[in-house]
Amino acid sequence: MLHNSSHNIAHKDCWPTVKLGRDPSVLTSIYEENVNIVVWQRERQDILEQYASQWVNQYPSHTPRILLPAQNPVPQLTELLPDINYVAEFTQDLVLLIDMFACLFEAQEVGLRIAPLTTAMCPRFHVDNIPCRLVATYGGLGTQWLSEDNIDRRRLGRGAGGLSDNESGIFKDDKAIEQLDSQHVGLLKGSGWIGNEKYGLVHRSPHLQPGQSRLLVTLDCL
Repeated sequence: MLHNSSHNIAHKDCWPTVKLGRDPSVLTSIYEENVNIVVWQRERQDILEQYASQWVNQYPSHTPRILLPAQNPVPQLTELLPDINYVAEFTQDLVLLIDMFACLFEAQEVGLRIAPLTTAMCPRFHVDNIPCRLVATYGGLGTQWLSEDNIDRRRLGRGAGGLSDNESGIFKDDKAIEQLDSQHVGLLKGSGWIGNEKYGLVHRSPHLQPGQSRLLVTLDCL
């Protein structure tokens, strides 16, 4: 169930915040009212980094989006994923994330998107109008996000006046921009989460330099 409390967060001392942890159980913290991003800081596996690099280099236009059953998604994943070195390990990792995400939100189906990227897919800070999304990056820089005390939400969207993030004033301190590490798992609470309408996580894709790449995985309940 993708909801928490019907009470809006109104005061600065109740602003939403981040919950970090090295155990996957930290993901359940997404149901806490004062949390709008949870990060599972898991250890990076080199073989998954290698798989991601191969995907980007060999199949740069293969960007699958599919609705998968929460139970036994392996047959579809087997057809979907490039059959390159360490595909079994990458499949196993996706199955783990799908199972955890589906259990957390009691979902029968999960929307999976995988995107090999050499440029920023969503380069501007924004809020997703959904309840919650899982994001994980392999082989490169992870999603960037802003803590509540570093945001001027009036500068979102049209409020930016056509200016770039660096010019619009949406963040107060560029050195305080937060970022997920490669293979860390983030749950991003959006404005579609009941009680979080005004505090959806403000985030963007990282800006990549020439030669940099990343493989982005997202999961949604549809």
